[in-house]
Order: sequence, then structure tokens, then C-alpha cells
Amino acid sequence: MVKLRLKRCGRKQQAIYRIVAIDVRSRREGRDLRKVGFYDPIKNQTYLNVPAILYFLEKGAQPTGTVHDISKKAGVFTELLLNQQLKFN
Repeated sequence: MVKLRLKRCGRKQQAIYRIVAIDVRSRREGRDLRKVGFYDPIKNQTYLNVPAILYFLEKGAQPTGTVHDISKKAGVFTELLLNQQLKFN
């Protein structure tokens, strides 16, 4: 199973997180399948590769709570719903 979760980077006390698609059994700093964005909590900046995130969500990937909240603020799930509605119509 694939999850979308945070991978810690940066220095001590200055954490920056990559948002990655990774196998559930891998550890936090383990080998990821693909990098799909980053999140900087200090500067409150985010960058999301929305098409890549949508691809993994359509394939059944589960986001963690924090990644879900970040994606929800960026409007990823509204695009996912629109894509699903277009496929069924």
C-alpha cells in the first residue's frame, strides 16, 4: 500500500518536509517512490505537484492526516472530485 506522507529534511530546529509517495512499510527517511511537493512550517510555504498527487490518489494511495490537511487547503480534493465526475459522465 502506498501512502502520501511527510519526509523530514533540513537542519536541527529548522525542519522542512518533503511530501512523498512511499510504501507503508518504509521508515520515515526511507526510499520514496516519488516526491510530490514540500512543506515549510517555519515560513508557512507549500508547493504541491497536483497532477502527481491526483495520480497517486486515483491509484488508491492514502494521505496521512497532515498531508490531507495541506492538500485540502490547496484544493486537491475538489479537483479529484471533478476528475471523477468527468470520468463517469
